[in-house]
Amino acid sequence: MGWAGYLLKRVAFAAVSIFAIVTFDFFLFRLMPGNPIQILYRSPALSPAQITSLKSQFGLNLPLYQQYLLFIRNSFTGNFGISINYLQPVSQVLFPAILNSLVLLIPANILAILLGVFAGRYAAWKRGGAADGIITGSSMALFSIPTFWLGGILILVAIFTGTLPVSGMYTLGAAYPSPLARFSDLLSHLILPLITLTLVLFGQYAVIMRNSLIDVLSEDYIIFARSKGARDAYVMRKHAMPNASLPMISIIAVNLGNTFAGAILTEVVFSWPGIGYLIYESILARDYPVLQAAFLIVAIAIVAANVCADLLYSLIDPRVRYS
Repeated sequence: MGWAGYLLKRVAFAAVSIFAIVTFDFFLFRLMPGNPIQILYRSPALSPAQITSLKSQFGLNLPLYQQYLLFIRNSFTGNFGISINYLQPVSQVLFPAILNSLVLLIPANILAILLGVFAGRYAAWKRGGAADGIITGSSMALFSIPTFWLGGILILVAIFTGTLPVSGMYTLGAAYPSPLARFSDLLSHLILPLITLTLVLFGQYAVIMRNSLIDVLSEDYIIFARSKGARDAYVMRKHAMPNASLPMISIIAVNLGNTFAGAILTEVVFSWPGIGYLIYESILARDYPVLQAAFLIVAIAIVAANVCADLLYSLIDPRVRYS
């Protein structure tokens, strides 16, 4: 199968996956217990006529199949309806939250990738030694620690030392004399959630890089290159790292999509106003339109990341296209 055929196959598979996700997205939140209208207004004094009027306002009075067809059409046009909780168009609620999440996710992923690749490479080069044991042990521990626990520990440390803010994106009620002061305040609020998410991702990258590189270093072509008198640094840079990076590329591409969902706990712990925190608040309020839109965005991000990983992998290793 050539490149064009492989590309067409992956895009078609992604389209089918997205359609299935849209269908699942619609029915998932309608199986959740609770009446969103009653939860929103929390008033036992609501009359049946008022409840009917509210359901009509939010489109909840239509037959299920009509709601489904309307949801399919609106999902592909970007019209996600009106938020039950915020009483605003979902796009006005969702997209600022996505931007806030990207402020946290992009630097966290970059730092985790750089630190993880460097630490994994060093551990593999010093395999069996003290450095390998320390790096591998700490990486496994960080990979296993629950995000909320690590975030809670950092919050306690920050509270006792009084050095960093522990919640939000900006200081409430603060007046900034300049854009630089506003940016400085943002950075101070970013430090703790950034450290938490970076450390959790770092453990996975370091372990995978180490294990992949150790496997490559035992291959015949590495032994042959060394037998020709090539320096270890040259063998590592020209032969070992390019081949050991293939599994890392797949993991990184998939994680770029998964961190949208994985950042929920980090954002909730630190009250970071991103898409994860928005999902948490919408679950409590049974805000179906926001939940559906957020779930759809996260799912599409994961599917797109997987497709990108497959295409990139097939460019680096053409054997994938013919398997």
